[in-house]
Amino acid sequence: MEKIKAWAKNLKRQTFVLYLAYKDNRVPWYAKLFIIGVVSYAFSPIDLIPDFIPILGFLDEVILLPLGIMFALKMIPQEVIANCEVEAKRMMENGKPRNWLVGILIILLWSMVILWMAKEGFQFLNEGSF
Repeated sequence: MEKIKAWAKNLKRQTFVLYLAYKDNRVPWYAKLFIIGVVSYAFSPIDLIPDFIPILGFLDEVILLPLGIMFALKMIPQEVIANCEVEAKRMMENGKPRNWLVGILIILLWSMVILWMAKEGFQFLNEGSF
């Protein structure tokens, strides 16, 4: 259990490093675009795959988010990462920022999927092709 807690804390720290690296002028523009997506999703109050879905609900935290962080960190110069790690430690003490815009976009995406499924289900039931 201690290993899992340490892994989660490291993941959170790396997210803060990315958040800070985005603001650094030494980070290439393409890395900044990727960082925006990863950090926005990490700080979003809503998951793309809701946690209440068994097993699949935790895939984003266990696989997708760590992969995104790993790729983003590879795009950032090492000296930027070193500078941001010190500041990230300080930020972690104050709590993570929230990205409500991404949260709203994810809600809209899920709403569209649910509406589409309802429409398709309604059409299927009206066809009477049981």
